[in-house]
Amino acid sequence: MGVQVTPLYQPVVRHSVLGTTFTGIQHALSTAEIPVHQYRGIKYAAFPGRFHQSKLFSAYHSRTDATRYGPVCPQPKGPTIEEELFGFAEDEFPVQNLKQIESECLNLNITCPGGLTRESRIPVMLWIHGGGHRGSGSHWLCDGGALVQSSVRMGKPIILVTMNYRLGLLGFAASPKLAADGEDGIGNYGLRDQRRAMEWVHRFITDFGGNPNNVTVFGESTGAADVLCHLSSSANASHPLFQRAIVQSPIIDHNIPNVHVAGVHLSRVMSALNVHSIDELRKLPVEKLVMVGTGARAVDDGIWFSKGWKQTLGAEDHPSHHLHIPETKCAVSAQSMIERHLAEHHGTPLHSKVLQMIQHQPSPPPHTPSPIAHQPIIIGDCGFEAFVYSMPAREWTSASVVRRIKAICQSLGKASALLRAYDISAHTPEEELEDHILDLINDARFAWPTHCVAETYRRLGSASPKIAAPKGAATAGAYRYVFDQEAPRRGIPHHAVDLLYLFDTARPDFSASDGPDASADFPESFDSDSDDGESFDNSLFEGNAASVASDDAWTTPVVDSYTYARVRDAVQSRWCAFAHGEAPWAEDKAFVFGPEGETGERSMGIFEGRRRMKEWHAVLQPLGREIVHKIGLELSNGPSGRGMYAH
Repeated sequence: MGVQVTPLYQPVVRHSVLGTTFTGIQHALSTAEIPVHQYRGIKYAAFPGRFHQSKLFSAYHSRTDATRYGPVCPQPKGPTIEEELFGFAEDEFPVQNLKQIESECLNLNITCPGGLTRESRIPVMLWIHGGGHRGSGSHWLCDGGALVQSSVRMGKPIILVTMNYRLGLLGFAASPKLAADGEDGIGNYGLRDQRRAMEWVHRFITDFGGNPNNVTVFGESTGAADVLCHLSSSANASHPLFQRAIVQSPIIDHNIPNVHVAGVHLSRVMSALNVHSIDELRKLPVEKLVMVGTGARAVDDGIWFSKGWKQTLGAEDHPSHHLHIPETKCAVSAQSMIERHLAEHHGTPLHSKVLQMIQHQPSPPPHTPSPIAHQPIIIGDCGFEAFVYSMPAREWTSASVVRRIKAICQSLGKASALLRAYDISAHTPEEELEDHILDLINDARFAWPTHCVAETYRRLGSASPKIAAPKGAATAGAYRYVFDQEAPRRGIPHHAVDLLYLFDTARPDFSASDGPDASADFPESFDSDSDDGESFDNSLFEGNAASVASDDAWTTPVVDSYTYARVRDAVQSRWCAFAHGEAPWAEDKAFVFGPEGETGERSMGIFEGRRRMKEWHAVLQPLGREIVHKIGLELSNGPSGRGMYAH
């Protein structure tokens, strides 16, 4: 193809602060004109044992091998997103075999342009992967080679850092019983792992050529929700470690429990596992632990979140969120409050022994949170996020979905208005029902919550003190986008389709006569990195998409080389410009990516035509975000509820 390939060699970084020499690799996409280096599996934090907070790691040997990916967090097996969501055939994507080791999973990967020095100080982009209780920052889809190379080509060079952190129960279990001396906070282990990665970057990225004071945090799906949690954290308010954030298709939990409520769920998990103490739970084989759901991700431990976090995340202030169990004489009311919270928000009945236990749990230590900091954000969603829930959506019958919605709404009038707005009734034909349910799931779990958070940040940005900034610089507030560009294989803007264009790691071969071949430009160096480790299942995102491949109506590719390149270049250039501190577009405009290759700034009125704003205002807003979240969660779980913890 005429591509000039430089001789293979191993780049090194002699780190003046850490006293070690990191040996990396030359990325497979590296060329003589634009060399790209990658440093893999760098340990950034460690923790003394299961359900303990991590601490920053900096004790390296004189030489550190950074040529191989590190272990990832243990996780359950599941369908791969390559096949189930993106529609790739089994032989069209690299199969990674990454070790899964709980105690060694806190590591990161650095992808950077070649030739950087301490004086380069180029912007850093820190990626938080999604996937709920599955996924990895070492997954080939979010490899940084193509994006870093493109950033250099467009004159906006960046360093990309991806991380692994604790997932599932290992990362998000919470209970008053998990309180540990000398540790701040209970639970949120995965979030605090991510914070440790930010600390590592802040302290040590300079020798890799990065600017520790110019960091953009970005994430997708549950990773995007984690980004919002960092924006709303006390640590960010008192000591911000990033200057801006990008929030892509967040799955926002408006029903964040406190430690006591989370503890009740953990007790039920322990009962199901036949475990009777936290010590036993800590010793349980990890293979058993990863098979159970966390129930929730973040937890309000009284320390993590800053003052006013409910406003930014859209959580409504109900007693069940911040209840404190005082004396035994109040146990009956506290018990009923917890029972109500679990029944309404997590579908969890209370066991009698658990009720006895919670009456005597200590409250978290007092904490006075700091006010929320205001960093500029980019935020948006894809046009048909709910496609991942096609299978559970089609399991509903007209009668059963009407009954469930009425039960959740607890208001016949509001339920009836909601059902009318989405054209759902006991007489809706089966062949039409799935589409209407998916419309409601899409709005309840993705589109409307994203819009609400975006509007909140726009208001906060407007109310923030105006600081003099260079012309064209990003200011505090929200830059809104819609990603409606079709996926090369599915032909619809489904969940995570934006990652295909942003990271450009599954570049189709449009010269093939039978349509795009997603394997054509895969680098051959997405190596196994493991001789004896358990095969990593490549599952990155939440949701049950087991049936999407069978839906022939969506399998015809509608993306050609021009539209693919146009959208790819647009999203990469806007993200990299933002990382350089520039306004990605006018704040009073929305940026559109697709459909059919359309890109550019549009008036905010675009949402009236692209999203169901009329329904949001008429029927979702009166219900409130917690009830709407509950509706979306239950519908996406299906009538059996088997996808209960698929966040």
